[in-house]
Amino acid sequence: MRVLSHRLPAVVAVTAVTALCAACGTSSTGDSGSASAAGGAATAAGSFPVTIAAAGGPVRVKSRPATIVSLSPTATEMLYAIGAGSQVKAVDADSDYPAQAPRTKLSGLQPNVESIVAYKPALVVVSFDATALAKRLATFSIPVLDLPAPSGPSGMYSEFDQLGQATGHLAAAEREDTSLRGQISQIVAQMPRHTKPLTYYYELDQTYYSITSSTFVGSLLKLLGMKSIADSASGAAAAGGYPQLSGEYIIKANPDYIILADTVCCQQSAATVVKRPGWSSLAAVKAGHIVLLNDDIASRWGPRVADLLRTVVTAVAKGNGK
Repeated sequence: MRVLSHRLPAVVAVTAVTALCAACGTSSTGDSGSASAAGGAATAAGSFPVTIAAAGGPVRVKSRPATIVSLSPTATEMLYAIGAGSQVKAVDADSDYPAQAPRTKLSGLQPNVESIVAYKPALVVVSFDATALAKRLATFSIPVLDLPAPSGPSGMYSEFDQLGQATGHLAAAEREDTSLRGQISQIVAQMPRHTKPLTYYYELDQTYYSITSSTFVGSLLKLLGMKSIADSASGAAAAGGYPQLSGEYIIKANPDYIILADTVCCQQSAATVVKRPGWSSLAAVKAGHIVLLNDDIASRWGPRVADLLRTVVTAVAKGNGK
């Protein structure tokens, strides 16, 4: 079994490494980043200095950052999506998209201050700050923008805006927001309608860690009229929406769909699922309702969330004979 720390929300990954070296969860941070810029708020053109009311507290950026270090795969995707790619000089080892991102050996989970400072960044972007990196880099006058996993789309849009403000690309960030909203609305409209919610089992890894409808991905699937079988699992709330289920629980719940977000890391597929004890009797397996997701797209809340939804809608429409 491979550790999934590189593709789960960062706080979830820390819990996983500490506890089981497997995918597990912690609570999402709500629609983090929903607060807008305070104090010297940026205009659409991006005026500086600017103070952003971020998840970890106010972040002041004195001038348009020419050197940015991203320690978050999601933030890296966002930076390039809003046109700030030329300002990005280094990204962490897990930032594998887009291909032109300057990938390094830097770690977002265990950041090395000395290595980060060596790049002389004017801004560092993270998806969590469990090691008090912001405080440590403050001694070098390097601002750190924390963009943790939101609990829904509105938090994602807010984080785009925060990143736009911090980099001088607010107008582009707002255009990205509008584009994503439009894409998601169109995809949701294409979802076949059902009299009751379609149930699903969403697999983070082959040890049956899953998600509830309260997580970011769960909130997206809720837009499609889908409901996670993990919602009623014992300990789901305590696990922050990322409970570990059992094979017996999943078989008893008999979901309408099985969604695999571990096709790359753990090499799971329809063929491996059907071989699991008792799973061949599941309605989803019999009907061929097994949805295969790209692991990275499934674990990031950035510009490719529309691809995730599109994959699910296409699978459901195919299952309905459309």
